[in-house]
Amino acid sequence: MTTDRILLISNSTLYRRAYLDHVADRIQSMFAAARRIVFVPYALFDREAYGKKAEQRFRELGLDLSSLHRTEDPRAAVAACDGIFIGGGNTFRLLDSLYRHNLLELIRDRVRAGVPYVGSSAGSIVAGPTIMTTKDMPIVQPPSFASLHLVNFQISPHYLDPDPSSTHMGETQQDRILQFLEENDRTVIGLREGSFLECGERSAVLGGPFSARVFRRDREIVEVPPQTDLGQFV
Repeated sequence: MTTDRILLISNSTLYRRAYLDHVADRIQSMFAAARRIVFVPYALFDREAYGKKAEQRFRELGLDLSSLHRTEDPRAAVAACDGIFIGGGNTFRLLDSLYRHNLLELIRDRVRAGVPYVGSSAGSIVAGPTIMTTKDMPIVQPPSFASLHLVNFQISPHYLDPDPSSTHMGETQQDRILQFLEENDRTVIGLREGSFLECGERSAVLGGPFSARVFRRDREIVEVPPQTDLGQFV
């Protein structure tokens, strides 16, 4: 895998900003040399509306994007592309569709060969070894939780800190990550909204205005500022 070919975004839309506004420059940079970018819309039910939304936004960025749901042969489209964007939605539905279309190994091979990959929310989660740190409901059952494994850590996007003034007695996102670590020995990055990771072969640099939280089994939680290379924690 070449340097800085993976962009993992916590969320696609920030409050009072338009779709992908906060990462528009990063996306343009990632796909600057790409001529055939494919969009994987499988995380949402209405793939036509989702495809149109992503295609329109990419046109505004000067990029040519086409949604996989319109092609009769998604594998051929991925094999011929020079850029991959996977959007957010339900992570279980996304992963199940990647299995059903036999795309996991192909996407992995294309990215390892140097094709740039951008994921947002669920699209970022599936870039990890598994989807076991998603907050989504399992509305479908994929054959496995194993995902693309483009990076060696788990992402927990849309990370919300525990609110000490809240009267809600349910589990926090931190609680659920710590439960994951009771059963699994894998670094988890709590990625706040507005944040993203620019990843290379051995690096994962935190971008955006906010810090992130690094969770590891039997270790103290670490708060890391922007521009930190999180590769040191993996």
